[in-house]
Amino acid sequence: MIKSHLLAPGPTPVPPEVLAAMSLPVIHHRTPQFGEVLAQTQAGLRELFGTKNEVLVLAASGTGAMESAVTNLLSPGDEAVFVNGGKFGERWGRICDRYGVQAHEISVEWGHAVTPGAVAKALDAHPAAKVLYMQASETSTCVLHPVPEIAALTQARGVLLVVDGITAVGVVDVPMDRLGIDVLITGSQKALMLPPGLAVLALSDRAWAATEQATLPRFYFDLKKERQGVRDLSTAWTPAISLINGLRVALDLMRAEGWASVYARHDRLARATRAGVTALGLELLAPESPSPAATAAILPAEVDGKALVRYLRDQMRVTFAGGQEHLKGKIVRIAHLGWVDTFDVVVGLAALELALAHFGRAVDFGAGVGAAEAILREGLPAR
Repeated sequence: MIKSHLLAPGPTPVPPEVLAAMSLPVIHHRTPQFGEVLAQTQAGLRELFGTKNEVLVLAASGTGAMESAVTNLLSPGDEAVFVNGGKFGERWGRICDRYGVQAHEISVEWGHAVTPGAVAKALDAHPAAKVLYMQASETSTCVLHPVPEIAALTQARGVLLVVDGITAVGVVDVPMDRLGIDVLITGSQKALMLPPGLAVLALSDRAWAATEQATLPRFYFDLKKERQGVRDLSTAWTPAISLINGLRVALDLMRAEGWASVYARHDRLARATRAGVTALGLELLAPESPSPAATAAILPAEVDGKALVRYLRDQMRVTFAGGQEHLKGKIVRIAHLGWVDTFDVVVGLAALELALAHFGRAVDFGAGVGAAEAILREGLPAR
C-alpha cells in the first residue's frame, strides 16, 4: 500500500472537515438557510481580503475572475498594461487581446520579479492606460511580485491595479484596502483548501466606479449583478452550493488558526522547502523573490524532468508539478500552500531525494530533509 500525497500548486489537499461540509444534503439556494451560509462566508472572505466591500464568489475557475476583471472595467479600444513574467501573466494579455483592449506588455524574465521601476516606466510610456494587470504570486515560476510597492505607483497615477492573487491570497497577507489594490482575485483550489470550481474576487470603490463606464460585453460575469446578489444574501446565478458549504468551513479553520499564524506557517514551510532543495544541490528558479506558495527547483541537466515528475506521481504517489512552456522537463515545483504542514514538506523532500537517486543523481540521503527540519522545528509545540 502506498499513500497518495498531493503537493502540486493546485488543486491542493482538502481537509476532512471541508469534505464533510461539502457532503451535506443539498438545499435550495434561494432560501434563508443558504442565505445564512452566504452571510457567514462573506464575513470570513472580507477578513481574508482585508476589505470593507463585498467579496464575490463565482462558479468558475480563477480564469473566469480574470476575464471578469477585464470585461467589467474596460471598453473596446481602452489601453491597459500587464506584467508578463510567466504563464499566468501572459494570460492577461491574451484576455485583453480577445476583447479588443490594447494591452502593453511589461516582459519579465521567468524566475524574476517585476521591478517597480519597470512598472513606473511602462505607466509613464502609456499614460492612457486605465488598468495595470499583474500576479502577486506567479504560479508557473514560483515568484512573488512586489505588490505593495506597485500599488503605491498605481494609486499615485490614478491607474486601477488588478492583482491575480490565486496562489497568494491565504498564503501572504494581501489586505487590499490598506494596500490600494483595486481588484483582488483568488480561486478555491489553492490556499482556500477546496476542490476547483470557485473564483473569488473583490473590487475597490474606484473599481466599482469604473464598472459604471465599462462597455465590454458580459453576461454571466456581470459583477454588478453579483454585487446585488451579495447584498440580498443570494447570488446572481445558480451557485456551487456544496463548494460554498465547504468554503464556509475552510474559512472557519483559517480563522481558528489565526490569520497571522496561517501566513507564518506558509513562510516557515516555504523556507524549509527552499533549504531542502538547495541542500540537495539544486538551484532555485526564483532565488531573489521566491513565493511562499510553492518552490521551483532547477533539475540537473542529466535528469529528465518529465520522467521524474511521472515517476513521483505514478510510482511513488507523490504529486509535484513540472515546468511549463520552455521550462518543461527542466524544473519541479513543490507546493506548500493550503492544508499543508511540517510533515508534508518532509515527505515531499524525502520523495525528491529518492526520485533523484532513481534517475542516477548522486544523493546524500537525508541532506534535504535535515536542512528542512532545522527550520521546521520552529513550528513544533514547545515542551
